[in-house]
Amino acid sequence: MSETDTQAFAKALGERIRTCAGIAGSGEELSRRTGIPRSTLESYLNGESEPKVSRLLSIAHAVEADIEWLVTGQARQVAADAPAEDEVYAYIPLYDACISQGHGAWTEGARVLTKLAFTRYSLRKKGLVPEMLAAVRVDGDSNEPILGDGDTVMVDLSRNVLQGEAFYVIRLDDLLYAKRLQRLFDGGVKIISANPAYDPMIVPPDRLNTLHIIGRVVWAGGWMI
Repeated sequence: MSETDTQAFAKALGERIRTCAGIAGSGEELSRRTGIPRSTLESYLNGESEPKVSRLLSIAHAVEADIEWLVTGQARQVAADAPAEDEVYAYIPLYDACISQGHGAWTEGARVLTKLAFTRYSLRKKGLVPEMLAAVRVDGDSNEPILGDGDTVMVDLSRNVLQGEAFYVIRLDDLLYAKRLQRLFDGGVKIISANPAYDPMIVPPDRLNTLHIIGRVVWAGGWMI
C-alpha cells in the first residue's frame, strides 16, 4: 500500500470512528467506554494514527457497531431477516443553532449541519419518537457546569408545554435559550440558569404569550476539554 493509500485509509477509518463517537454521544464518552486515552482517540479521529485490532474491537463493542464496517467501511452480509441499518438506528437532525430572528417556525432559516445516530432501542426505552426529535447547540456559559458553550442538546418537540421543572429549549423575545423552567404559584414561569452568576428571569402570567416552549431537553453531549 502506497503512502497516499495509507493516508486515505487512515482518514476514512477516522471518519468511521468519528461516527462511533457520535453514536456514543461524544468523543469523551467513547473514550470512557473503551478505556482509550482521549488524546490517543483524537489521533485516530484525525487520521494521524491507526488503532490496533484490540482497540478497533473495543470501539465496535462500545457502540454495537459492525467490526467489518468499522475496519473496511463495508457491512458484512447478514441474514435476510436481520434488521436493516435504518431499522436499528434513528438519525436526529442537528440544526444550526443561530436561529434568533423572526416570528416563524423555530427552524426558519436554519440548516441541518449533520445527523446524530441513536439506536431506536435506546430511544424507545426513554419513550421517545425519532420523528419528534431535533438537536441544537448551546451558546454561552449561562448553564455551566451542566451545559457548556458549544454542547449539543436533543429536544423532544412533542413536549412543548411546561410539564414539571426541567430543561427546555425556549424562544423568548425571538431568541433561543436552553433553560430550566419552573412554574410559579401565581401562574408565571421562572427561567433558571444553572450558572449562579446569572439571575433568574420571571415571565409573569400576563406575558406568557411571549414565552414559546420548543421542546424538552432529553439528552445532552459535548466535549470535556
